[in-house]
Amino acid sequence: MKAIRIHQEGGPEVLRYEEVPDPVPGAGEVLVELRAASLNHLDVWLRRGLPSVPKPRILGADGAGVIAGTGEPVVINPGLAHAGGVEVLGEHRDGTHAELVTVPRSAVHPIPEGLSFEEAAAFPLVFETAYRMLVTKARLEPDEWVLVWGIGGGVATAALAIGKALGAKVIVTSSSNAKLERARELGADATVNHDAEDVPSRVRELTGTGVNVVVEHVGEATWKRSLASSAPGGRIVVCGATSGPNPPAALNRIWWRELTVMGSTMGTPEDFGGAYELVRSGRARPVIDTVFPLAEAAAAHERLERGEQLGKIVLRIPA
Repeated sequence: MKAIRIHQEGGPEVLRYEEVPDPVPGAGEVLVELRAASLNHLDVWLRRGLPSVPKPRILGADGAGVIAGTGEPVVINPGLAHAGGVEVLGEHRDGTHAELVTVPRSAVHPIPEGLSFEEAAAFPLVFETAYRMLVTKARLEPDEWVLVWGIGGGVATAALAIGKALGAKVIVTSSSNAKLERARELGADATVNHDAEDVPSRVRELTGTGVNVVVEHVGEATWKRSLASSAPGGRIVVCGATSGPNPPAALNRIWWRELTVMGSTMGTPEDFGGAYELVRSGRARPVIDTVFPLAEAAAAHERLERGEQLGKIVLRIPA
């Protein structure tokens, strides 16, 4: 089969489109003939060596295709639960940026009606992550206000979709006015240019007292503004820190406003099930930015690293 593999750490130039042996399913596994796979920031971090993984390695957590031998269209849950915890496709074992992948039978689910292979490949990891943040951790209620930083990213667009599906009011930020306009088309209740506007002031103007929930994945560059944008008793859910992991703590603001800070990492099978049901029912839908052929994975990585996308970057895999 053809696959995208890394043999060393580095920039997009280390990605190799090459022939590799077909995977063989083990006990309880199925072989999936992939038709589409998407990119996540995880793929960039692994390619750079943060964390390092055994090499050669096929990257890719998300994928959709058909089960070999039956033709059943399926989407893959990238979090493979087992007795020792959770493995992630593309990190702990070879992933989906290939023509074939083997996964446990329990990890595949029927593609929701009306979704293309590309759309199906676009939602699993980010929707599972956003669902855990908003539902399992933050216990988001209808009519509550949510602040989502950086609407271009996959988790951010998933958080917007899930927040609206649950009846919340969602404020999103970006430095791109074009992305903010697109976010309004996708249902955002309000938008803020975080480079040109004072985010906490604008949030208080919109909400009166601040937001109930902050989806925080940026870290040092946004942390003080996340705290300042929160209403008394607000919840800040953190799933990443792309701008740096060590912001000023501002403990006085946390205790004085009785804020709750929660960490959140990917999700459980139950989180995936909740996210899957929102997509299956049509209440939430993934957003695709661009589609590249599998062989052009390096160009897809370059677009993701430049931060030009709004939604998911997908790789189309030929039958």
